[in-house]
Amino acid sequence: MRGGIRPPFKKTFVPRHPFDLTLTEVVFPKVSPVVDDSALTAALLKRNQDLSPSPTEQAAIGNLVTKVQVVLDNLVVAPGDFNTCQLEEVRQVGSFKKGTILSGNNVADVVVILKTLPTKEACEALAKKVEADLKTSMKTEVLAKGEQHTLEIHDRGFDVSNSQARVRILIATLPQNLRKLEPEIHMDHKLMQSHLAAIRHTRWFEENAHHSSIKVLIRILKDLTKRFDAFSPLSSWMLDLIAHLAIMNNPSRQALPINLAFRRVFQLLSAGLFLPGSAGITDPTEPGHIRVHTAMTLEQQDVCCYTAQTLLRVLAHGGYKHILGLEGNTSIVREMSVWNGVVVSPLKPVYEKPTDKKEGDLEEDIEMIENENEDIGSDDAAE
Repeated sequence: MRGGIRPPFKKTFVPRHPFDLTLTEVVFPKVSPVVDDSALTAALLKRNQDLSPSPTEQAAIGNLVTKVQVVLDNLVVAPGDFNTCQLEEVRQVGSFKKGTILSGNNVADVVVILKTLPTKEACEALAKKVEADLKTSMKTEVLAKGEQHTLEIHDRGFDVSNSQARVRILIATLPQNLRKLEPEIHMDHKLMQSHLAAIRHTRWFEENAHHSSIKVLIRILKDLTKRFDAFSPLSSWMLDLIAHLAIMNNPSRQALPINLAFRRVFQLLSAGLFLPGSAGITDPTEPGHIRVHTAMTLEQQDVCCYTAQTLLRVLAHGGYKHILGLEGNTSIVREMSVWNGVVVSPLKPVYEKPTDKKEGDLEEDIEMIENENEDIGSDDAAE
């Protein structure tokens, strides 16, 4: 046959960026007058104030974190006769460190990186050593009954808590030690990776997302994930990245006002930012081009998109108080609602799970769903 045998055709996946009105404003200039959004801005700031921890809560967490940090730092510098494991580094991570913690969730997270392999016995020994050193350091303090510390050991590490706050100590090890871990002896390999990822996420956040508007938006988005089930698969790391994108990624490179950024989040999700064919948001802390939304199933991506589309229409007609939780409830995504004479009907799912495929092939679509390290450290698991 002339030309020989053709090689099999290989489909190439080309991710596409969703339509973003903020980036295309030069091409699509506004023809209608600017809407007065002062009421939305005031509502967003009020909701952020309601969600922010009180000074008493902040002080309670801060005091406990300081005490635990001092004990752990001493074990790094001068371990003394404690030789069950060796500590390399102690780093605060998560929502408390980032300044995005929610009221009522008085949990802070600290990652302890071990030089030695993280055996389960070493974790228990470290927990008891920290408890003993805390008691020694606080001998001169007069504690009320509720302020006495309790210890709880779990599969990630251990918790030190009192009646007002809790510090989670998450155990990790040096990256070169990960390949030496044995499931029967050592702590879970994936948990170790997620704790190391939490350090990278916190470092990136401190360098790039320290603007106060980003923290306000993150706190509001976290509340949305608690109240709307469709947004619950969005991890804390995804919320950090989409808040940073919504506020800072614009032609002026200046922070957008909080009201415009809030609308933009729903516009991006509605346009398919977290759908299979989208370029999405690339994880800036991981090698390669890992899109953070591929940690979600195809069904979760679809639900997130059509729920955002419904809420965007509610928002466009003045229903922001229901979205923020200042009035009403979350039934607006399940039931028909009327806003200033405009009927908003909830959208329906588009994705249908294949029934004729094997179980292992269910996650295949026009792209391969990548397995990535989701941020299952402090902030998402605690909140």
